[in-house]
Amino acid sequence: MNDPLIFGFAIVALDAVIWRCAVPPNEVARLLTRLCIYAAFSALLFTSGLSPFSQAPYPDSRALHMLGQVLEIIWWLTGARLLSMVLDTLLLPKTWRRQRLFEDVFSALAFLAATVASLAFVLELPVRGLVATSGALAIVLGLAIQSTLSDVFAGIVINTTEPYEVGNWVSIDGVEGKVLEMNWRATNLLTSLGDVVIVPNAVAAKAKITNSSRPAALHGVSITLEITPEARPKIVLDALNRALANVRLILADPAPYALVKSTDAQSFKYAVTAYVDDAGKKLAVANDLYDVCHRHLVAAGVQLTPPGQPPSGASTPSDVRIRLLRCVDLFASLTDEEAEQLASRMSRQEFDVDQVLITPETIPDSLTLIHSGVLCAYVAEGTAEIEFGRLGPGEVVGETGPLAGMAARVKITALTHAVTYRLKTEDLTPVFKSNPDVAKLMCQSLSRRQRLLDKVGVPAPAVHSEESFVQWLLDGVRKLHGLSF
Repeated sequence: MNDPLIFGFAIVALDAVIWRCAVPPNEVARLLTRLCIYAAFSALLFTSGLSPFSQAPYPDSRALHMLGQVLEIIWWLTGARLLSMVLDTLLLPKTWRRQRLFEDVFSALAFLAATVASLAFVLELPVRGLVATSGALAIVLGLAIQSTLSDVFAGIVINTTEPYEVGNWVSIDGVEGKVLEMNWRATNLLTSLGDVVIVPNAVAAKAKITNSSRPAALHGVSITLEITPEARPKIVLDALNRALANVRLILADPAPYALVKSTDAQSFKYAVTAYVDDAGKKLAVANDLYDVCHRHLVAAGVQLTPPGQPPSGASTPSDVRIRLLRCVDLFASLTDEEAEQLASRMSRQEFDVDQVLITPETIPDSLTLIHSGVLCAYVAEGTAEIEFGRLGPGEVVGETGPLAGMAARVKITALTHAVTYRLKTEDLTPVFKSNPDVAKLMCQSLSRRQRLLDKVGVPAPAVHSEESFVQWLLDGVRKLHGLSF
C-alpha cells in the first residue's frame, strides 16, 4: 500500500478520535483543531495526486483505486460537515444555535452538495441524468412528505421571527409549558405536570402564542373572586385594594388594581390584577392574593356565602371580636367560653396612614390584633429604615411585651387606615393559666419572627439556639404572669 493512503487514513482516524472524544473540551478550539487536520488532509491528497476532483490514480490496482476513491469521498463529506460546524459555531447567533434548525437545514444542504460532487468528480457518474431523474422523484417525495415540509418551512419562519426561544414559558395552541427544544419539525414543551408536549411547527406558526417570559422583568398575576351581590361594590373594592397593599412581592409600577369584571343575579365577579418582576413568583403571589383577599373581605364584613344564599344578620361588636379571635391562629385552641371572656376585654383602636403603633426599644404593654387595614414593619439600617414585612387582618403585633416584657425590635406603622383590637398584658394572664398552649404557640411564633430579624442584622437578646430562645421566652412568660407550667 502506498504511503499517501496510509497517511490519509491515519489522518481520518485522528479526526474521528477528536470528534468522538470531544478533545479539546472547548468547542471553538476543537473546531480549529479539526480544520487544521482537514487542511493537512487536503494538502496530502493534492500533493500525492489524489485530487478529489478526479478519480484515484491507481488504474493498475483495483484495491488501491477503491481505497483512493474512499479517501476522496471522505474529503468531500468531511468538508461538508466542517462547513456546517463553522457556520453554526462562528457565524450563527447564540439563540439560533440553541434552536438547531438552521444548522440541521444547512447541514442537509451541504451533505447533499457533497454527495452530488462525489458522484460527479470521484465516481464520474452522469449527474445530469441523475438530476433529471431525481426531479420526478423529488415531486413524488414532496407530495408524500408535504406535512413535514410544512413543519420545516414553518420552523424557519418561527426561528427567524423568534416569538419565543429555548427556556421561555409559553402557551401555544392552548398548551402551556417551558420550551425545551426547537428543531426542524416541532417545538418541545415541558408542562407544569412534568409532561413533554410536542407541538408541530406548522401548528405553532398558525396558533396564538403567549410568551410569559417577555418582557423579562414584568409578569401579570390575576385572580377572579365571586362575591355575593348583597355586598356593596365600593366596600369590596376598598377591601381588595387593601389586600393588594398587603403583598410585598407586588410591583408598585405598573400599579395593581381591582375591578368589577361582570355581574349577574347571583353574584358579582371581581378581578384582582398585580405584577411581579419574576415569573417564578407568580404562583406564590397568586396564592397569597387569595389568602389576603379573603382576610380583608371578612374584615370588611363582606359575606363570603355561596351565590344566591341570603347573608346572615348584622354582627354585634361582640361577634366581631370573637370572629377576629377565631381568625388568629394563636387563639385557635380557645374554647367558646374562653373566647367570649377574652373578647369582652378587647378594646378597639383606629389608626390613620403613617401613624406609629410601636417603636423600637420600647416594651409594648398590650397585644394588638389587626381587624382591618395593613400595617408595615420597619427595621433600622444605619440612618435609614427598610421595610421588613406587612401584616393584615388576623395577624398580631406587639407580643414581645405581654409575653416576656421584652422590648420591640421593629417599628410598626399603618400603611393604610387600620382598625385593631388590644389585649393588655393582664388580660392575657387568665388565658395563659387556663390554656398554656396559647402561651407556647405565641413563644414559638415570636421565636420565628425574631430569627428573621436576626438575618437582617437587627440586635437581638443574647440567646444562641432557637430552642433555648423559646425556653427563654417561656421562662419570661412564667415570671411575668405567675404561671407554673
